[in-house]
Parts: sequence; structure tokens; C-alpha cells
Amino acid sequence: MGHALSRPLPESSQTSAPEAPVNRLLEALSETEQQGLRPDLEPVLLRYGQVIQEPGLDLKYLYFPVSAVVSLLCPTENGAATQIAVVGNEGVVGVALFMGGGSMPGRAFVQCAGQAWRIKAVPLLAEFHRGGALTQLLLRSTQALITQMAQTAVCNRRHGLEQQLCRWLLLSLDRLSGNEMVITHETIAGLLGVRREGVSEATGHLRELGLIEGSRGHITVLDRLGLEARACECYRVLRRECERLLPPL
Repeated sequence: MGHALSRPLPESSQTSAPEAPVNRLLEALSETEQQGLRPDLEPVLLRYGQVIQEPGLDLKYLYFPVSAVVSLLCPTENGAATQIAVVGNEGVVGVALFMGGGSMPGRAFVQCAGQAWRIKAVPLLAEFHRGGALTQLLLRSTQALITQMAQTAVCNRRHGLEQQLCRWLLLSLDRLSGNEMVITHETIAGLLGVRREGVSEATGHLRELGLIEGSRGHITVLDRLGLEARACECYRVLRRECERLLPPL
């Protein structure tokens, strides 16, 4: 694997970004392919709560998260929105750019602050239409994303809140460099489309079991294997597909 894109990204004065692995799609490119993309890639620091894509608007950028984690949300007319997928350093945000749609009906919301690379639409499309390694990686990443959306719909309909929460925690943990996340119960409830009281009850039970601990606005996973044991099969399906379709670190 090449390492031309492995250097740390600059930090913003608004928040600090932890050291984290590179984006897996970019890292899987050869040194020559990475060097070809470098002039068009811009390092950015995404802030918690930042919206990087709005429903129905033409996409100007595609993002390769590094340490940031981005939620893809499906909004309703009354202003509510539910998470349909989460993207971190295994994937890319903005698939409509190269799939021909130009825009998405959903919103991309920064769930965990951190670093990312972004690239403008024109050079990204030029590279995609070349049909090289990046094209194949972007298509495989899109397949993994579609699988996640479908499995999330099944999970939200068929499984209990605690199982959904375990799935959500594990998917988020897979995309972070540590075992701690900065997020409130209210935000988690919004992402899952459930009541905040239900999230508080479920996290309280996981805390009693010794699987997590938390203070206001923070959750730390103490026992990952225990969390996996309490999660439904949806997490295992998604992790298996991610490992099958996407390059390892």
C-alpha cells in the first residue's frame, strides 16, 4: 500500500483532532495513484454537528473521512430525521457525485468531529470515469453503504432498542481510533428515531452490565466482546460485508 496520504491533517483552532488511521479507500491506492490525486485533495477538520450535505442540493464535494464519523440522515416533513447509515475511515460521503444523481434527499451530519480529505466534483468525476482502481473502490464502498442502509431498516423494524443501540455503538466504534465517543443521549435518540428516555434506559442497563461507562455527553466502551454478544445479527452482517468489500487498514 502507498502512504502518500498518511501524514497528519492540520488541526482547526475550533477543535482538536486526535491521531487516527488514514482513509482506507485512499490508502489502498498505489503510490502513483495517490500522487495523482494529491493536488485535488484538501485536508479539512469537520466539527461536531456540522452539516456537510443538504437534501436536494447539488453536491460540490466528496469527503473521505479519516478520524471524523458522519451520519447519513433521512429527514421527514416535520423536521425529524433518522440515521440510515454511518460513514468513517472505511468509506466516502457523497456517492451521488459519481452515481449520476448529483444530489441526495438526505442530510450528512458530522456525528464525531475529526479529520477528512475532501475533493471537488470535477476532478473526482474525471478520476472516476478513468475506470481505474479508485473507481472500483468507490463502487465497492457504495455496495457496502447500500447493505448498511438495508440492514439498518431491518434492524429498526425487527429488533429491540437495546440491540439497536449496541449495533450503533459498535458501528461507531469501528470508525473511531479509541473506545470513547462524545455524544449525548438526545443526539443518539434523534439518530435512532426513538425517545431519549429509551436511550437513557438502554445505556443504563449496558452500564450496569459493565459494558460501557459514561458521563454527560460521553460514552466509553469497556467490554467490546460483551457488547457484540448483546447486539443482534445485523452488526455481524454489516461487519462481514465491510471486511469482504473494503480494503483492510
